[in-house]
Amino acid sequence: MKISSWNVNSLNVRLEHVLQWLEVAQPDVLALQETKMTDDVFPKAAIEAAGYHVVFSGQKTYNGVAIIAKEKPTNIITDIPDLDDPQRRILAATVDDVRVINLYVVNGSAPGTDKFTYKLNWLEKVTAFIEQQMTKYDDVVVLGDFNIAPDDRDVHDPTKWHEKILCTTEERNALNDILDLGLQDSFRLLHDESGLFSWWDYRMNGFARGLGLRIDLVLCTDEMSEALTAAYIDIEPRAWDRPSDHTPVVAEFDW
Repeated sequence: MKISSWNVNSLNVRLEHVLQWLEVAQPDVLALQETKMTDDVFPKAAIEAAGYHVVFSGQKTYNGVAIIAKEKPTNIITDIPDLDDPQRRILAATVDDVRVINLYVVNGSAPGTDKFTYKLNWLEKVTAFIEQQMTKYDDVVVLGDFNIAPDDRDVHDPTKWHEKILCTTEERNALNDILDLGLQDSFRLLHDESGLFSWWDYRMNGFARGLGLRIDLVLCTDEMSEALTAAYIDIEPRAWDRPSDHTPVVAEFDW
């Protein structure tokens, strides 16, 4: 089972990229973030024509999440208890007996700001939701754009980024709280090296210069991790014409 995540930074702009990648990569599940469109204009027909089912939760201009899958997603959740938030950042569904929780985590702007406090509160509420889901489902994958670099191996210049947004101790502690529920970072189970990234800033020619961060993650339960056969970052779409600033991340399971 091939499970993947991609922040497409506007599905309206990058639908053809998504369709191309689906055809080539043939994932069983592709979680999208930052679709940036309302549900009434979501390109459901185009994705179904490619042989996939899709569920989505969107809003105009900002945010938006979707789950594309070969098997029909069921038991869909778009809002969670105790988090009264109009932003479309959360989408959970069951695909082929695996509970898939797609997150577009809040950016947080900068430490010490109201947006940073909002991010930490959002993560706290989402962590409680994940814990609840893990009591209900045996096989759980939590994936998406986490807007957190787990450790310094995931940062092109740890000194420059030290305690900056996406790399603060508070954010990393919040991510560790999620992992402590009984989840594993699939990529780090198979790769220990630094310098492998999933996001590169458009500015300063970041992709060509390797100025990136690894902030897109696929987390899986301990039991699923035993079936993990591959975990990787597909950097090819980042080099396509008019790319997203993120690229797909993938975990494969002998499931």
